[in-house]
Amino acid sequence: MHQYADDCQVYCSIPVSEADVAVNDFSRCVSDLSAWLSASRLRLHPAKTVVMWLGAKQYVMSVTVNSVQIMSTVVPVVHSVRDLGVVLDSHLNMSAQVSSVYRSAFNQLRQLRPVVHSFTTDAANLVIQAFVFLRLDYCNSLFYGISDSLIRRLQAVQNAAARLVTGTLRRDHISPVLRQLHWLPVHQRIKFKLAVLVEEYPAERRISTPMLVFQYRRIWAIGQHSS
Repeated sequence: MHQYADDCQVYCSIPVSEADVAVNDFSRCVSDLSAWLSASRLRLHPAKTVVMWLGAKQYVMSVTVNSVQIMSTVVPVVHSVRDLGVVLDSHLNMSAQVSSVYRSAFNQLRQLRPVVHSFTTDAANLVIQAFVFLRLDYCNSLFYGISDSLIRRLQAVQNAAARLVTGTLRRDHISPVLRQLHWLPVHQRIKFKLAVLVEEYPAERRISTPMLVFQYRRIWAIGQHSS
């Protein structure tokens, strides 16, 4: 069980063959949780409860349980859920979160397009950072290792933002524009965020992951060279 403020999350790790048994155990667990919350003058809201199977596609498709009885409410199983602003899908490939970022960021760009040309380049850059990059960079460390096709969707957002700020045409190459604005491409922003998190995490509690350490050392070396 994991609890954050008024958000309670219960995780159960089971083989596919024991899904029915796990659902019954989960229902009893939620009933006990509801009783515990009631003792603290809190109330579990079944209508706001969501249930989702997590796992590889072939395993999730093998599960035949489509709803779970939670107290007096039947809760249907969903394929995606929003947790602290991040949309998690049942296969954990982050496609739902990428689609959410893609839609919201382009919606912001469409709203800014009529007015951004009235700003100076520096002012337009600041506005884009506040309204677009806020979405693009939020929890972007979760995007590490996602497919190239999803990275390209996120990169399309950044490219559109760079063209809007500088007035660059679609047929012009975007890499020089990103360098001019001092914007790291999306895949490098993700690695940079991971490096920052590793640096800020206590050394004695870090997990020694060779690829992550390699990326951190590369970014640290670039920073040392730049200074």
